[in-house]
Amino acid sequence: MSDLLVQDAGPLTTIQDLGRPGHLRVGIPASGPMDREAFLLANRLIANPDTAAGLECTLIGPRVEFTDERLIAITGADMAPTVNGAPVPAWQGLRVHAGDVLKLGPARSGVRAYLAIAGGVQTPPVLGSRSTYVRGRLGGLEGRALRKADRLPLGPAGAARPRRLHPDRVPEYGTDPELAVVLGPQDDRFTPKGIAALFEAPYEMLPQNDRMGARLRGAFIEHTRGHDIISDGVALGGIQVIGDGQPIVLLADRQSTGGYTKIGTICSFHIGRIAQVKPGGRLHFRRVTVAEAHAMLRQSLRALDTAIE
Repeated sequence: MSDLLVQDAGPLTTIQDLGRPGHLRVGIPASGPMDREAFLLANRLIANPDTAAGLECTLIGPRVEFTDERLIAITGADMAPTVNGAPVPAWQGLRVHAGDVLKLGPARSGVRAYLAIAGGVQTPPVLGSRSTYVRGRLGGLEGRALRKADRLPLGPAGAARPRRLHPDRVPEYGTDPELAVVLGPQDDRFTPKGIAALFEAPYEMLPQNDRMGARLRGAFIEHTRGHDIISDGVALGGIQVIGDGQPIVLLADRQSTGGYTKIGTICSFHIGRIAQVKPGGRLHFRRVTVAEAHAMLRQSLRALDTAIE
């Protein structure tokens, strides 16, 4: 079996697949990629199964060496990828050879990049998934972020041909994204003025954000009778508002329950957008109904299925 050799890991590079749903009842989040669409496209560009494990690289990417010939694809944040010092394109399949060194640098736009490798990373699954949950020390490689000198086992490379994304489908991460939000489940705990505030003004991404959640700063969101509730389950994209009137968006490694009011939930197909906003960047929320959210989900799935040439 071939290995991927980690020469430099970057600040937070983890192994992720599509996650381990079904364990929130015992306090274990699904984890998986923060930008699911970019992750899926990376795998599809080299004919990997959607479930194949790859690398999620945060803010600054790793430097890795290949020990055999195989296809790779890089998607997500623009980390100026190079192979043996020469620039290579993202959002398309690339062929690398034994001894080639891939480097991903600091993100010029976006936050998280994805590296898919033909055959996938083949670390042992934990609870049915290779996704790394760092806080719980589960999955990936010993439940931790990658380090210098790690060796990652790879599956058989296969014989697929490289493909590329339609140029007009490459996302732009430098703009202020708009995120669709369905109100609830505790929107009755906010005043009309508080609900309006969420949708009227942009919010700024604060440095206090990670795979568990993202803190935002903007217009004050007013409660009707306090921010504490009896703890209940929290969904991916849930928008908690604590006593300071500022939103916290719950993400892939979120806690299983929470005792703060949740004014709304970001639609699943827009989670990747918030995952690519740098600290200091801005974003907007747009209110949608459940029916509108379902229609947008169907449209996003169709777009994903037709994005590759």
